[in-house]
Amino acid sequence: QVQLVESGGRLVQAGGSLRLSCAASGRTFGSYHMGWFRQAPGKEREFVAAISRGGGSTGYADSVKGRFTISRDNAKNMVYLQMNSLKPEDTAVYYCAADKGTAVHTTVWQYDYWGQGTQVTVSS
Repeated sequence: QVQLVESGGRLVQAGGSLRLSCAASGRTFGSYHMGWFRQAPGKEREFVAAISRGGGSTGYADSVKGRFTISRDNAKNMVYLQMNSLKPEDTAVYYCAADKGTAVHTTVWQYDYWGQGTQVTVSS
């Protein structure tokens, strides 16, 4: 089992940047594919980005491609989401998630463990 704690969310102006962090507990962090999801008020949770166990493969939602970058540091049990050129529509609670499956996934139900989320608000 792994426990996840996100941090780094705050209020930022449109066009600005933020880096979200997710700290994972446990000695098996490197065995999980990791993902970032977000949920805006009144909307379903949606996929943002994912990264494979070793970090060699990444995937992004079309809405963030070219602006967001996911990375991980297995030695530190950390996963990051660098967000640039932020837009008001990026406003949401951002969640870190761990997937013990065999492939990198983009759907909510395929992830096994979730953090509590961190609020990102982008003002226009």
